[in-house]
Amino acid sequence: MSSGSSGRSLKVKVMLLALLGLLVVLQGRLWISDDGWPEVVRLRTSIEDQQAENERLAERNARLKAEVKDLKGGFAALEERARSDLGMVGPDESFYLFVPADSETAESE
Repeated sequence: MSSGSSGRSLKVKVMLLALLGLLVVLQGRLWISDDGWPEVVRLRTSIEDQQAENERLAERNARLKAEVKDLKGGFAALEERARSDLGMVGPDESFYLFVPADSETAESE
């Protein structure tokens, strides 16, 4: 009976050793390989960065959409845009340009 019992015990030990070896190999691949845990962490960071960028762009799109709506709907927004971007002056307005004194010109006079 002792030979049957020791044979099973040896098989169990070999099986446990093989399973332990497989566990070590799989854990090594998980923690060390380029496709393992470091890649998961990198991808999570990349997703967070992309979500922040998407939120920023969504806010910008909302502002632009509101500006387009204003430009389509009212003359005031269009006039404000023309004044700031193109330097528009109304027909009943006067335009004055104040030029700062140049330090070299002021000293030579």
